Amino acid sequence: MINKESRSEVRAKKHLKIRNRFSGTAERPRLAVFRSNNHMYAQVINDSEGKTIVAASTLEKAVKAELEKTNNVDAAAYVGKVIAERAIAAGVKEVVFDRGGFIYQGKIKALADAAREAGLEF
Repeated sequence: MINKESRSEVRAKKHLKIRNRFSGTAERPRLAVFRSNNHMYAQVINDSEGKTIVAASTLEKAVKAELEKTNNVDAAAYVGKVIAERAIAAGVKEVVFDRGGFIYQGKIKALADAAREAGLEF
């Protein structure tokens, strides 16, 4: 019988490979993205200090109030806009994009495009 790895295991392996290639610094922190079936999460992380600078997700009351649903492309784009605004307010202009092992399409792409439009550079 053929054993097949679960999608979450495959994604975790991809994420480890991506994380070995780059990490966030104080000058250029990492924009880490995670999506579940129900929500989107984004963090701007300084890996040299191990600190999260800013974060946004569809779980927050302020973000959730603006959305009809929390698990679609529109919600992802709104989270991208919010994380970019918060990062710029914290003094971060350039980031390294960490797609978290997810394929760069759909919600992940919408979040990245919205963050770029709101002023983040990556």
